Amino acid sequence: MGATELNIASVPLLRRSLYFPKADMKSQQKYQKTFSFELFPPKTDAGMEKLKACVNRLQRLRPLYFSVTYGAGGSTQERTFETVDWLRQQGIGTAPHLSCVGSSKDQIRSILSHYMDKGIDRIVALRGDMPSGMGAAGDFPHANDLVEFIRAETGDHFCITVAAYPEFHPQAPDALTDLKNFRRKVKAGANEAITQYFYSADAYFHFVANCEAMGMDLPIVPGIMPILNFAQLARFSDACGAEIPRWIRRRMQGFGDDTTSIRAFGVEVVTELCQRLLDQGAPGLHFYTMNQSSAVEQIWANLKLSESLL
Repeated sequence: MGATELNIASVPLLRRSLYFPKADMKSQQKYQKTFSFELFPPKTDAGMEKLKACVNRLQRLRPLYFSVTYGAGGSTQERTFETVDWLRQQGIGTAPHLSCVGSSKDQIRSILSHYMDKGIDRIVALRGDMPSGMGAAGDFPHANDLVEFIRAETGDHFCITVAAYPEFHPQAPDALTDLKNFRRKVKAGANEAITQYFYSADAYFHFVANCEAMGMDLPIVPGIMPILNFAQLARFSDACGAEIPRWIRRRMQGFGDDTTSIRAFGVEVVTELCQRLLDQGAPGLHFYTMNQSSAVEQIWANLKLSESLL
């Protein structure tokens, strides 16, 4: 046997199933497809007006909800509350993000109470990144600690969504450890997951199959990032560990400063990705909108989702 060949018999059963999972997507096909959009809280009044215009356009697509991000250590807390409150005033389904790192139980308990008073029944529960200069993680070292706390404090009031990483969390030492960390969030009480964005459908299918092999059964909704600005996307991807396939990078680089061609190519690539995911049984799509509607609307129209949801 060559040095690079894998001796299957020597691989423990669990690890073997993770090397060679059957990606049939049966665990996902039974769920009704849901569609949602992510927003980030703007820093200025002008940004808030832009967000409102974006929501007004995307709301016509009848998403299940809009999620609203929450800065590490609560750094955007007031703006997050402002955005969430405006969405609720419009009668729009809303799922605030809640990042726990650096927070105390009393702080999280207060935020949960605020959201319950607003009639919110969805939470995206995240660990979040440690803000610069913060020395301790607070009462919640990991996202599963936050999920467990939400369940203990509020019972089944909230549908709890957690993050998943098809290409694996950049801080995870290996893929199996990352899968076990995800399983802890599921066992703590998560109802569903939204993935980090990716551009390889096979990465998602393989991740779902691995979750099935480990006994996990919940909707794992693909996170979709429209390609608006290649330089910005490359920075995001390098930071969060999302891979941009080499062929996409090379094509984008070839367009130079031609933003029209970049966006047109991006819409084509992401539309094909979404179509393959839906065709294979993904339980919906969650779009990272960057508070812009045009690319999402084009992808939505290409997929003929409005017709399929009638």
